[in-house]
Parts: sequence; structure tokens; C-alpha cells
Amino acid sequence: MAYWLFKSEPDTFGIDDLKARGKQGEPWDGVRNYQARNMLRDEVKKGDQIFFYHSNTKVPGIVGIAEVIKEAFPDPTQFDPESKYYDPKASADNPRWFCPQVRFKQKFRETISLEQLKTLPALADMPLVRKGNRLSVMPVTPQQWKFIMGYAN
Repeated sequence: MAYWLFKSEPDTFGIDDLKARGKQGEPWDGVRNYQARNMLRDEVKKGDQIFFYHSNTKVPGIVGIAEVIKEAFPDPTQFDPESKYYDPKASADNPRWFCPQVRFKQKFRETISLEQLKTLPALADMPLVRKGNRLSVMPVTPQQWKFIMGYAN
């Protein structure tokens, strides 16, 4: 099992939206960065645990946990001309974008803010707290996961 941090804007799709999807979860679609796509396609596996991170909000931070319930499959939004994630270069025979299915597990009582995370020496090597890292999908080490979980409880 691996650990991840996935970012989403709460006005677009927040942790409460994922919770409302129930057991079937939701495809983590719309990722249009090749590095993030490669992680979703090649490394994210069923059973992996995810920190759900709210970005582009007043207090950005980790708000809860999700889990991967289905490994990556072609992102259907790339084929939909009505979608803002439509990619005219993608085809069913040669999809360019992939998404796993994820399900809600837990919402934290309080957001663990990016500001807080940046002050914790144990997380100094975490990609999230490094300057210039804007990826929406990033790995979390088992040690970082355990530390953050202890901080959340």
C-alpha cells in the first residue's frame, strides 16, 4: 500500500462531495498534468490511502482521507466535447488521460493547514511544503503519513 496527497478545489469538488458519493466513490478525473497523470496511471493502486487536500481556498490544507477503490482507467472527460477537460487529441484507441476511482474514508475535525504543515520539521522533505511544487497529485512517505495522522488526532 502507498500513500498520496490529492488536491482539489472545494468549490469544484470537496471532501463533502466525495462523502456524498457513498460506497461507489468518484473518478478522480480532470488531471491535465503529465507528471501527475503518470503517477495516477502507473503508481496509484487499489487500496492506496489518500490525504484529501483543499486548494485555492481561504485556508488550504488537508481535510481528510480517501482511498483508491479502482486503479486508473481512461478519464471519460477527455472524450466529451462539452467538458472543460476535453482533449481533441485523445481517442478511445489512444487515451491520454487516466483517473482512479476514489472513495471517502474520513473527514478531519479541523483542516491541517498548509501553514501548519510548513512549520513541522518532520515534513520538511514533503513535496507539498517545498517551494514551487504545484502538482495536484503527490506521493507521501509512510513516515509522513504516520506523522500527519498523529497530528490530526
